[in-house]
Amino acid sequence: MKSVLYRAKTTHRIPARARAAASSGFTLLELMIVLAIIAVLAAIAYPSYNAYVLRGSRAAAQACLMQYANWMEQYYTANLSYAKDVKGADNPLSSTPVALVLDCATAQKTGGRYSYTFDITATSYLLRATPKTADTQCGDLTLDQAGTTGTVASCWK
Repeated sequence: MKSVLYRAKTTHRIPARARAAASSGFTLLELMIVLAIIAVLAAIAYPSYNAYVLRGSRAAAQACLMQYANWMEQYYTANLSYAKDVKGADNPLSSTPVALVLDCATAQKTGGRYSYTFDITATSYLLRATPKTADTQCGDLTLDQAGTTGTVASCWK
């Protein structure tokens, strides 16, 4: 007769509590590492985002100054003066408060980030956009009747 060797199956029993703890999720250390990584990424991304928003707002304010300059040139063409019309009435931009607000300067566009002022004489004007929050790189943006831009030249690129 042939003898057959049987091997007894051995099963290792792991207590239910240990099984649940081993497969129940993340450890505190793993969560802290993930939070640290997210914090580092946020510390890098947030200043870049703010700089991007500032550049976009600055470009919108420059475009708005150019729209005001276009309006001033049309006014001069019709009245041969920047300060008064042919009937002697003051330019709507020279009144306080300003009687004419272009769409670009409304609060929904650039008016929430920039305030606009106008220095107008019969033969010249100076348009100024002042940031409501600090813009340490460019400060006030200006544009005059000759097309001369003020502040840092790189701010008008």
